Amino acid sequence: MDLLKNNFKRGLSRGELQIGLWCSLCSNIAAELVSHSGFDWLVLDTEHSPNEIPDLVQQLQAVATGTASAVVRPAWNDTVLIKRVLDIGAQSVLLPYVQNADEARRAVAATRYPPKGVRGVTGSGRAERYGRIGEYLKRADEELCVLVQVETRTALDAIESIAGVEGVDGVFIGPSDLAASLGHIGEPGHPTVQAALKEAVDRLKKVNKPAGVLTANEDEARRYIDWGYLFVAVGSDIGLMTKNADALAKKFKG
Repeated sequence: MDLLKNNFKRGLSRGELQIGLWCSLCSNIAAELVSHSGFDWLVLDTEHSPNEIPDLVQQLQAVATGTASAVVRPAWNDTVLIKRVLDIGAQSVLLPYVQNADEARRAVAATRYPPKGVRGVTGSGRAERYGRIGEYLKRADEELCVLVQVETRTALDAIESIAGVEGVDGVFIGPSDLAASLGHIGEPGHPTVQAALKEAVDRLKKVNKPAGVLTANEDEARRYIDWGYLFVAVGSDIGLMTKNADALAKKFKG
């Protein structure tokens, strides 16, 4: 049995736009539903949603036949948390609040087996098809995708060195945390924040590293794509449910 191909990673490496959706409902049914909507990637979030490992296993199983590749966001850039999501079969990880190149290197090391890194070894996890992929330990990193989040002015100032770390496949700019760092909490659309987002993608293009971002605003999403952002999440499962549920209720109760 061979390694499962990571279509998301391959798309990024070819410079192909990847359109995604944020998933925070912690539901395998909801994840399966949107995995067949035509998106290229889905974030299964654990940083700002009550997702745990058993939940993620079910969600990864649910999206396996959809169009979208799963990207799991651990709650922190932590070796143990990263190890656990990789062992259950996540091939792409989005690691929050990376501030400098050293933290980016630690993130990559957590996804690599020795001697390249510090990932703990098991031979019977879901990632290895329960021991059926004979070359998994030697070849796993071929299909692993490491995305790091730049979310502060400090990190933005170091973005080239972060992006230049070997093994970093893309840099995701977190608009909400960046807005807070720049003194405009709750205002990711503020001109200062938008200028920083433009600065970030321009600098990443110069070092040939894919840039990612999230927005539920269609005009912003199209602007970010025009700027050169390559993996763009254009909404969330919670947002879709809230917006459409409110609209439906208003039709009859408004």
